[in-house]
Amino acid sequence: MSAARPHTTLRALAAIAALPFLLTACGYGSESTDDGGQAEVAADAEKLSADEVRIGYFPNLTHATALVGVQEGLLQKELGGTKIKASTFNAGPSEIEALNSGSVDIGWIGPSPAINGYTKAAGKNLRIISGSASGGVKLVVNPDRIKSLDDIKGKKIATPQLGNTQDVAFLNWIKEKGWKVDAQSGQGDVSVVRTDNKITPDAYKSGSIDGAWVPEPTASKLVADGAEVLLDEADLWPDKKFVITNIIVSQTFLKEHPDVVEAVLRGSVKTNAWINANPDDAKASANAALEKLSGKALPAEVIDPAWKSITFLDDPLAATLGTEAEHAVKAGLLEEPNLKGIYDLTPLNKVLKADGKDEVDDAGLGAE
Repeated sequence: MSAARPHTTLRALAAIAALPFLLTACGYGSESTDDGGQAEVAADAEKLSADEVRIGYFPNLTHATALVGVQEGLLQKELGGTKIKASTFNAGPSEIEALNSGSVDIGWIGPSPAINGYTKAAGKNLRIISGSASGGVKLVVNPDRIKSLDDIKGKKIATPQLGNTQDVAFLNWIKEKGWKVDAQSGQGDVSVVRTDNKITPDAYKSGSIDGAWVPEPTASKLVADGAEVLLDEADLWPDKKFVITNIIVSQTFLKEHPDVVEAVLRGSVKTNAWINANPDDAKASANAALEKLSGKALPAEVIDPAWKSITFLDDPLAATLGTEAEHAVKAGLLEEPNLKGIYDLTPLNKVLKADGKDEVDDAGLGAE
């Protein structure tokens, strides 16, 4: 796999946009909940141009920048007297719907729902303004049934959903192996079984699937149940990096409150720096946030390997977004949207420059 060139990206991204209700890689449903995320604000703290900023994210490790940033007060610190109101979502479409309705201003979300939401709104609703996480996707298998990658042929392998990021990646991998599978039905030389991540562990334990190409922490949950990692998707990418979580913003909010957007991005950049400098503390913080949101922390045998496989970064890895879309093209899922302008990295690059860090690239898909 190589990074997509800008002139091929617009054509290729059609594959993802054509699929209805594409979920983020780590989505588990469709409801949203207010997590009570009104962080404490100092009485004398000065407000920015908005009284509050409504942010959305998933209670998942690939959204740890938001989990940790809220938990540790790193986002609120940059916002001063402008309060954070945080809501959590279990699926990309519901977060996009909340952003479109104005109940969310800024959100952490996977690439597929961002693309799909932007396309459905004819480019009028959102911008991708930063990266957040890379990696955290693995092919895990039953070691009694599958000993090598070639043994995947003829087996039943789960992916989270037809056309989601992992499904497309697996279909592309199958094609590169020279095997044939009908993308819609999942039938062919390999049986691709679309299975909700929350029930994939039970499907594995029952023997109805032989393995799964899934994100964390589902992959590590399966390993805890006896599966083995056969392939880490990061090994298929240049520099072992590919986008799994972005930050999006309402175009209206970006226009009306650029100072608030910039403050959130400063908080995100500082949170990622803290996560990378303090991995054990950050992992504990993310797990504490998950326990608060879901009522249950992840056990060590799940969170430890899952955490190690995720890279937290500010670069949205825009070129890999195009490559992921080209994989969907190869799977035979074609239409052609215009995604020029989906990125606006100007605020992020301002923050990065002020912090002495390298600016990032939009792969030719930036707003003019």
